[in-house]
Amino acid sequence: MEISSEQSGEEVTPERPQSPLRKNVPEVSRRASKMAGSVSAKGKIGSGAGSVAARRSGSIGGSAGSVPVPRRNSTGGLLQKASISDGRRKAGADSAAGAKSSASTATEPARRSLPELRRSSASSSRAGIGAKPAAGSAGATKVEVARKPATVSKPALSASGSSLSRRVGSSSVDSTASSGGGSARRTVSRVSSPTVSSGLKAGSLSTSQDRTSALSGRRKGGTPDSRDSRFVVLPQIEIKANDDLRLDLRGHRVRSLNASGLNLSSNLEFVYLRDNLLSTLEGVEILTRVKVLDLSFNDFKGPGFEPLENCKVLQQLYLAGNQITSLASLPQLPNLEFLSVAQNKLKSLTMESQPRLQVLAASKNKISTLKGFPYLPVLEHLRVEENPILKMPHLEAASVLLVGPTLKKYNDRDLSREEVALARRYPSHTALCIRDGWEFSRLEQAADSTFRFLVEKWKNCIPPGFSLKEASIDKPVEDDVCCCHFTIIHDGAASTDPPLVLKYQWFCGDISLSKFVPIPDATNEIYWPKHDDIGKVLKVECIPTLGEMEYPPIFAISSRVSRGNGVPKVVNLEVHGELIEGSIIRGCAKVAWCGGTPGKGVASWLRRKWNSSPVVIVGAEDEEYQLTIDDVDSSLVFMYTPVTEEGAKGEPQYKYTDFVKAAPPSVSNVKIVGDAVEGNTVKGVGDYFGGREGPSKFEWLREKRDSSFLLVSAGTSEYTLTKEDVGCCLAFVYIPINFEGQEGKSMSVMSPVVKKAPPKVIDVKIIGDLRENSKVTATGIVTGGTEGSSRVQWYKTCSSTFDENSLEALSTSKIAKAFRIPLGAVGYYIVAKFTPMTPDGDSGEPAFVISDIAVETLPPSLNFLSIIGDYSEDGILTASYGYVGGHEGKSMYRWYIHEVEGDSGSLIPGVSGLQYRITKEAIGKFISFQCTPVRDDGVVGDLRICMGQERIRPGNPRLLSLHIVGNAIEGTLLRIEKKYWGGEEGDSIYRWLRTSSDGTKNEIAGATTASYVPSIDDIGCFISVSCEPIRSDWARGPMVLSEQIGPIIPGPPTCHSLEFLGSMIEGQRLNFNVVYSGGEQGDCTHEWFRVKDNGVRDKLSSNDFLDLTLEDVGTCIELIYIPVRKDGTRGSPKRIMSDPICPADPKGMDLVIPDCFEDREVIPQRKYFGGHEGIGEYIWYQTKHKLQGSELLDISNASDVVICGTEPIYKPLLKDVGAYLALYWVPTRADGKCGEPLIAVCSTPVSPAAPVVSNVCVKELSSGIYSGEGEYFGGHEGESLFSWYRENNEGTIELINGANSKIYEVSDSDYNYRLLYGYTPVRSDSVVGEPVLSDPTNIIYPELPYVVMLALTGKAVEGDVLTAVEVIPNSETQQHVWSKYKKDIRYQWFSSSKVGDKFSYDPLPNQSSCSYKVRLDDIGHHLKCECIVTDVFGRSSEAVCIETIPVLPGIPRIHKLEIEGRGFHTNLYAVRGIYSGGKEGKSRVQWLRSMVGSPDLISIPGETSRMYEANVDDVGYRLVAIYTPVREDGVEGQSISVSTEPIAVEPDVQKEVKQNLDLGSVKFEVLCDKDQTSKKISSVGTYERRILEINRKRVKVVKPATKTSFPTTEIRGTYAPPFHVELFRNDQHRLRIVVDSENEADLMVQSRHIRDVIVLVIRGLAQRFNSTSLNSLLKIET
Repeated sequence: MEISSEQSGEEVTPERPQSPLRKNVPEVSRRASKMAGSVSAKGKIGSGAGSVAARRSGSIGGSAGSVPVPRRNSTGGLLQKASISDGRRKAGADSAAGAKSSASTATEPARRSLPELRRSSASSSRAGIGAKPAAGSAGATKVEVARKPATVSKPALSASGSSLSRRVGSSSVDSTASSGGGSARRTVSRVSSPTVSSGLKAGSLSTSQDRTSALSGRRKGGTPDSRDSRFVVLPQIEIKANDDLRLDLRGHRVRSLNASGLNLSSNLEFVYLRDNLLSTLEGVEILTRVKVLDLSFNDFKGPGFEPLENCKVLQQLYLAGNQITSLASLPQLPNLEFLSVAQNKLKSLTMESQPRLQVLAASKNKISTLKGFPYLPVLEHLRVEENPILKMPHLEAASVLLVGPTLKKYNDRDLSREEVALARRYPSHTALCIRDGWEFSRLEQAADSTFRFLVEKWKNCIPPGFSLKEASIDKPVEDDVCCCHFTIIHDGAASTDPPLVLKYQWFCGDISLSKFVPIPDATNEIYWPKHDDIGKVLKVECIPTLGEMEYPPIFAISSRVSRGNGVPKVVNLEVHGELIEGSIIRGCAKVAWCGGTPGKGVASWLRRKWNSSPVVIVGAEDEEYQLTIDDVDSSLVFMYTPVTEEGAKGEPQYKYTDFVKAAPPSVSNVKIVGDAVEGNTVKGVGDYFGGREGPSKFEWLREKRDSSFLLVSAGTSEYTLTKEDVGCCLAFVYIPINFEGQEGKSMSVMSPVVKKAPPKVIDVKIIGDLRENSKVTATGIVTGGTEGSSRVQWYKTCSSTFDENSLEALSTSKIAKAFRIPLGAVGYYIVAKFTPMTPDGDSGEPAFVISDIAVETLPPSLNFLSIIGDYSEDGILTASYGYVGGHEGKSMYRWYIHEVEGDSGSLIPGVSGLQYRITKEAIGKFISFQCTPVRDDGVVGDLRICMGQERIRPGNPRLLSLHIVGNAIEGTLLRIEKKYWGGEEGDSIYRWLRTSSDGTKNEIAGATTASYVPSIDDIGCFISVSCEPIRSDWARGPMVLSEQIGPIIPGPPTCHSLEFLGSMIEGQRLNFNVVYSGGEQGDCTHEWFRVKDNGVRDKLSSNDFLDLTLEDVGTCIELIYIPVRKDGTRGSPKRIMSDPICPADPKGMDLVIPDCFEDREVIPQRKYFGGHEGIGEYIWYQTKHKLQGSELLDISNASDVVICGTEPIYKPLLKDVGAYLALYWVPTRADGKCGEPLIAVCSTPVSPAAPVVSNVCVKELSSGIYSGEGEYFGGHEGESLFSWYRENNEGTIELINGANSKIYEVSDSDYNYRLLYGYTPVRSDSVVGEPVLSDPTNIIYPELPYVVMLALTGKAVEGDVLTAVEVIPNSETQQHVWSKYKKDIRYQWFSSSKVGDKFSYDPLPNQSSCSYKVRLDDIGHHLKCECIVTDVFGRSSEAVCIETIPVLPGIPRIHKLEIEGRGFHTNLYAVRGIYSGGKEGKSRVQWLRSMVGSPDLISIPGETSRMYEANVDDVGYRLVAIYTPVREDGVEGQSISVSTEPIAVEPDVQKEVKQNLDLGSVKFEVLCDKDQTSKKISSVGTYERRILEINRKRVKVVKPATKTSFPTTEIRGTYAPPFHVELFRNDQHRLRIVVDSENEADLMVQSRHIRDVIVLVIRGLAQRFNSTSLNSLLKIET
């Protein structure tokens, strides 16, 4: 047999099976037993590719050196020699000791069998046989194959016998064609294909070596990747080495499989046709039993693989080194395990599914897409090196998605954990999308990208006008509801008709997504994964149906079904039944058991009234509940807690019902209670049902003689039988009505015939208030016929008990039932004597009734109060009242006046009687009288108020007096004095009269006021006045005339009025007008003055007029006039003051513009008139030509004119250079008034200034981009010069080459420098100014790396790990900064503390990493993580923080639970564990016993502490402690159990028990309780000495002999059931032997040791009746 590999060490063609390796062989070698094949070693041989040739070993006594066997290789050359060295070298010394190893093999006996050689060759491959060998002969390189010695039972193995197989792995599975193909047909192979010589009798190993020089084949030397020598794990092939089963025609230039002499037959199992000229597979169909087919390095191009369909048992197929472009025609080969298609021209791996393919080698092709990747459910090794598709990011993750979890190696190395983890995060349907042509993208884009890909693929599966928005499946969990989501919406707003219907079908398949099996009856949106579905994948097909049109299905694929957590949860909770009183309702829960065994849940019912909390209904603990009246108008709450058979409880769920309605009202069991005798009261009753009873109706009907009924009473269930009812039957009708007013069906019942009763009065009562002057009435019920004129007599008595002899008649004449209590009855009890009478005059027995209390006197009070009188001014009002309540004392009176009716009013002082005279102050108001009654004993009664009926009216208006006050002198004021009466005075009418000397009386015109000043016309006359009084409401009174005053004499000269004439405007002339009185006017004088704002007065003139000037503007003009009578008498001077003098209208007098220069102010020359000048309107115009005439006057409408300024002074700008300036001036006064405008233009154009630049600076436009700026001045700017400079920290400035624009973009070389900007101004006419440098910028730094936000992974729960993940900006700049200048990231964790109403955070010491494990101390606190990024320049970003919610305590758990103890029945055991989940509360411990091999647990009563002391009852059992962790708030965690090993007997006890059992009979001295019947605890004094005899057949308790008696047997019994021995846990010296229910002995021994020995000996002897042999527990051989 030959072991060979290709030149590159990649392809292996195995032939013979090998035996499994020993335990010391590495894992890779151990796996070799699953595959057939030989070692493929890929050595690091330098540039020249050597070959490994395994020679056949000779017989046992052969030479240790290499044994050459001449043989042609696949190219026709002779085999070259190679040496096989021993494999005991260290792996690291292989390459250095290559030559020495070859030499050492020459002295070693070659006594190895074939299995030894295979092991050693495998070991050498594992140890790295690819080390560079020592220099060999020209044209050949010797490669040492290291062996590891192995011991086998046979020294040699026949080639025809069964051989050992291993799976041997290589790092280059598919490197059969590791170099590019050439045109030459001859090939150079490192190791030829396996060849078995049938003529060998003993197992031998032969090697063939190729020539490596002067040959140019398709394969080159090994690439660097191929130099790493590892094992290729090939599938196992069961083969035989007979020549009739194999065909080896390698390198024979075969062109056709149908060629004569090829000898293909159906019996062949191993066919090697590599290195030939085959181009078609025609003829291969005859190989129906072939297992290994090697067609490498031929001329296959494909397609045309259909003939392989007959090769059903083919296990290995080698197609490397051909020209194959497609595998689409390769059929499905059910047993194919190895496929090599390396070094072809494949662009994809599209082929049929290969169900058992384990290795696929496809390196060195042109594969650029994963579209059409086949389903390979058991593929373990995939190689695609040196393909264009390697440029695809995360190709390894995509391969994991396509293949599934069976993939173990990728490109000859173990899978990357990161890539496997990444693949798990992709959507479940990603593999299907990749096979359909989706371009593999980044994880964060995968969900949207794959969905869009599927939507595009399904565009014909969606009805027109609709669009798919969602297709997904919830994460499936065992026994939990899993819902699919298909959202297809209509593109328009209108609804569709017919509606769109979605049909569903669920499928289940493996992770390869290749075979999905429909799940029966799973055709809804929801599916419940079963236990058998765990680890599988679910698929849902959704078929859109619109009307009768069904569209192709779309689908969604879930993640793998995960195992349930065993904690059930309620998915749906419903309450069925009619919510009507009396009905039975049932709560139905749909539970997801999540892997637990379905059990019986806990149900309860609660009642919730409106706007209140639910209350538990006592006893309602079943799923069914009958509604009662208490439930009406309430909502019921069904609470259900699912519980599995294992005891796991789920979260309770609630379901609220609607409000319970009452049942329709009804009544049953109606009957009449009471005797049917006249005068009796009967009552109708019945059982009501139907909610709360409302005003049910009751009717009493009397049956007439004609059998009809007459309604005699309604509305009450009681009825008093009357005389009319005598001899008749009554019917009682009950009409049920509920609280809402709904009537039910009425029910009735008949009474017996009513009997007649004798006359009698019952129930006599005194009704009324037992007070003085109150009216009382005596009432009673008269039975025995119709009542006539019954008589009542009234008495009084001083005793509260009735005594007929002590009665005193109050009135002998009164026999009426009503009676008014007189004053004399106060303090006495009232007694009424009621004598019933019939109409015919018969009287019955009188009945007396006495009052419950004595007659009380009334408190002082008023029974009426009134006011009479005239409600007008000066009228008199009189109050009157009626007093009751004993004898009146000094009652109190008060009169009040009120503004409006109903207010509190104010007390009228000085009025204390019953009369009040109305004053003027009360007019229009209300008057009230208040009386407080006072009894003569001083008791004060309640105040009573009487309000007047109307407001107080005023009296008629009139004058009581009228006269004139003042001197009868001209010009002196005369006024009227009068006295008015009659309400509020209004506008009274006055008339002044003048009486001349002849007695003529005339009315003075215009004198109608209450005062008058006599004029010159009144001199010598008399003055009088008349007045007509008028009230405020226009009521008039009689007119009154006063007495005359006079005659009037002249007064002093006086100026009565003085006024200016003329306009108070600058430039106007002022005159004046004056009115004189005081006799005949003489030469009066006057003067003009100017009065300024500061009060300074300047005399102007004494002329009759005054001309106003600019100096007068803003000042006031004062005129002083002195009246003078003709006789020279001077009067008092009169002064008048004018308003401020106004200025004249503004006016411009002149306007001239001087020569203009750029940046030099132009001050126009102008003149103004018209008051004080204000801020006028100035408009500067720029014009290209000088305006003249009308153009200048109409400058605002002129063409080519631009407004350039609006100030009085204008500084020409750059735009004005070369142009003319014109000024439009509107003269304006200080008060804003404007005059006519003036316009002027300069005589010459504006001249430019010299070029200069200022304010040169640098501004940052954006991050890394700066702009140089400067202000140019001096005409139009030409091509100014710009430059940029770089300044270091020492101040050295250097020019930045090429930076000659205003904008400069910072490069990496500018960081940590300052920038300067240079500006050289150049005018448009090429005049150059002085260059200016800007100030240096701040030091240039790159953009500070920062974090957009922090995200936390993990939960804020105790014990969980929170990890802060920083989100980096996506901008290119930030990505560059982070990659080049980021130095480190600092983290700090904080914990909150509450100060008042605010939170503050304190840093947590030593918590400066990105992860933090939540501690117990953090519960209830907020946690905050702060992140700061620092760059290489020492800058730090702003802190980015993220806060958590308050930390919650973890679920109570107990970890590392164990039981401490030595394992013997006398030891103390303690349960210990580590608690987590908040602060531990009262956790529970329960001790139990468990029989070995039995699942049953036996509870040990009372043992609930953490310590347990074992006893002999525990022998053979495991002690089990169940620990239920409980948090301090009562939350329980999952119970954890722990058990011991079976409890053994303490060695000393065991030894003694074994000895006693060997004896077979033993006696013990014990104490026995004398009083066996007593149930009280026996004391030591109650025990007597006894002998306990135990043998193999029975037990006896013997009372020993005494001096007076023989020994007696008290208890005897065999070991047959119910015989047993009991212990007392509270007393280690006591035991009880129970023979049966009537025979038992309570014994006491000296020590626990003796007790345990007794018990174990008895149980050992009785072991044939027990299920567990005590001998086995004591380890006694029987």
